[in-house]
Order: sequence, then C-alpha cells, then structure tokens
Amino acid sequence: MADYQTPEFHPAFEEYCEAIWELKEDDVDVIQARVAERLHVSRPAVSEMIKRMQADGFVSLDGTAINLTADGLRLAEQVVRRHRLAERLLTDILGLSWADAHVEAGKWEHVISEPVEKAINRLLDNPTTCPHGNPIPGSAYAAPDLVTLSAVAVGGTFEVTRIPEELEFTPGLLDYLEDAAVQPGHTGEVTAVSPDGTMTVEIDGHHVGIGAFAADRILVTASETTREPARTSA
Repeated sequence: MADYQTPEFHPAFEEYCEAIWELKEDDVDVIQARVAERLHVSRPAVSEMIKRMQADGFVSLDGTAINLTADGLRLAEQVVRRHRLAERLLTDILGLSWADAHVEAGKWEHVISEPVEKAINRLLDNPTTCPHGNPIPGSAYAAPDLVTLSAVAVGGTFEVTRIPEELEFTPGLLDYLEDAAVQPGHTGEVTAVSPDGTMTVEIDGHHVGIGAFAADRILVTASETTREPARTSA
C-alpha cells in the first residue's frame, strides 16, 4: 500500500481526491465543472490535473464522470477523516466557530500524521461525525433515516442531523446557521413555507428563515408529516 504521508503526494492531489469524494457524498454529479466550482479553479486546470491523476492511478473516467480508484479512495478518505477530526478539535476543544474551523481544518488535513490522527481520536473519544454532522470515514458512524428539511411540512417537527459539505462552501452560510442554532442535535418546528421554497422554522425559541437552496440540503430526522418522500442518508 502506498504511503500517503510521503512528500511526493502534492496537496493538490489530496484536494482533488477530497473534492471528488465529497461531491459524491452529496449526490452531486462528479464532472469537471463541479470540481472546478468546488475548488475555485479553471476548467482547463481541472482537465490537466485529472489527466495527471488518471496517469498516476488515482481516478478513472466513465464518459464525463470522474471516479476514484482504490488508491484515490484511500487517499480521499484519509484527507476527509483528518479534516473532520481537525474540525472537531478546533470547535470542541479550542472553541473556534464553525466557519473558522472549516478554513483551518483545510490546512491541517495535509499535515496531520497518523500518530497525531490517533491522538486526536483518543482525545475526542472517537467521534463519528464532524461538528456539522457529516460522518468521519473509518469511524463507527451508523446512518439514520433522514429527510431534507424542505420535506417537512408546516407543523412538522425535526431534529437537525447533518449540514452537508456543499453548504459549508456557501459563503456566509456556516456563520448564519451556527448563529441561528441550526446545528446537529437542535430540534425545531416548521412554521411557514413561502411559494419560493423559503422556510421559517422555530428553533431554540427563535424564528429563523432558511432559503430553498439550504432547505433542500440540510438533513434532519423528522416527524411523519412530510411534503415529499423521505431520503435515506448513505
């Protein structure tokens, strides 16, 4: 098995494998355009990097779809695991905000060694999710049955479970959700839904507006009152 801590693995390879893995986790089509959007790079830059990664055995192509090979998957899961452990450490122990922890963890994920990873796990008592509720690869995470917040009808109650990675990359949204207590473990009730899909929820005694884009992606456990079929999280 390759040693992914050796210097020949440039952080760009790690970033691309991580982005591909997370796009797939969020059920987003893994094509060059989506990778370019996630990493804020040009389409030609993505095309060139994918060619390099394909030659080195990290990705394969199925038409326009990009897939991780076994080596790419191992590297991706290592980087995602270290990112999410770093987020837990930065929020739970050091008290950083969600948004700040997300940015800092993006740096830490490339330099955490295996001994440090194990030490963080011990310190945090083997967490199964990041602060946003997304599973830590290799942990004992057990996926519950989830629906999107947008599936909950007016009067329906819910518990926030996951804020998918796609929302972590939306400018300002993590700060807004954290300030509004739209966080895993918090319960609420849908009080209104506008024609454009914007929802008003009452959570921790406060009314909060959540736009359709976020409501279609925030995952919750809910009462039986839903406006569309339930979604089961992977």
